[in-house]
Amino acid sequence: MNTGLAGQLTLPNDALSVAVAALRSRTRRQVRADDHAAVLRVWSRRHRDLGRAKNQAACRLHAVLCELVPGGVPDEITAAQAARVLERVTPSGVAGQARAGLAADLLADMRRLDEQMRESKKKLAAAVRASGTSLTDLFGVGPFVAATVIGDVAGVSRFATRGRFAAYNGTAPVEVSSGNRKIYRLSLRGNRRVNHAIHMTAITQIRHAHSDGRAYYDKKIAEGKTHKEALRSLKRRISDAIYARLRADARHAASSANEGPGGQPGNDSDSSAAGSHPGHRLFGQATPGPSSSLRAATPASRTTPPEPGSRKTRRRP
Repeated sequence: MNTGLAGQLTLPNDALSVAVAALRSRTRRQVRADDHAAVLRVWSRRHRDLGRAKNQAACRLHAVLCELVPGGVPDEITAAQAARVLERVTPSGVAGQARAGLAADLLADMRRLDEQMRESKKKLAAAVRASGTSLTDLFGVGPFVAATVIGDVAGVSRFATRGRFAAYNGTAPVEVSSGNRKIYRLSLRGNRRVNHAIHMTAITQIRHAHSDGRAYYDKKIAEGKTHKEALRSLKRRISDAIYARLRADARHAASSANEGPGGQPGNDSDSSAAGSHPGHRLFGQATPGPSSSLRAATPASRTTPPEPGSRKTRRRP
């Protein structure tokens, strides 16, 4: 009871502290209407839910088929493979017929979910194209990865540097050093959905020998890194590339809307993705507002005091 009363007494102070912090923050975000990020968040969540439902149906169908087929079936099974297995199965007894009927229902569920996922992927691809993002130009970034990143980030301007963006998505390594030995391990913090999207991109790049990501991964392996260490390095590199693309998209969207540099999202800090964008030095602080005086202000300079006996005239105002 006392804890609840104390919490109620501190609510006004907490609200005042939040208001002061918001007023003094240099990176505060303006309230805006829902845009493409909200649309992509909706469709990426729908596609993710359908994928989970399909995996559940596939696991249940696999378990039923293992009871029908002597020796079981392969671990991963598709709807077409399950249909061929059911055609060859001859159930015996009431229990066998019941399992066969259940397997047929689960197969129908898988086919229905496959069709829904195809339709969802089309809507997702259309929404990504409508957003005008350049994330899909990166190797291994498809519509689902781009929609997940844009939908969850919802404005790259809140990340002043690429390091903060990496900390947000969990690709920044965590130091667990002991003594003179420095060790960095995988971070389990941050947005796990964005981290999974970056992980999918890294795996795709590693599987294709002609990609730059595979060359970078092989380079880290040649340096003595383990598979996990090289994969973490590649994921951080992909995170930096995604951050640079998001910043470039934000600048392009602001210029297309005929907004001044002061209203550009992502230009509220003097930092940028150094090394990941060829012209990052061109994008710095926002353009200052108009001056209240027609004459430019001159910086104050220190002057030495006049020597004794010398004359110094004072300009009249």
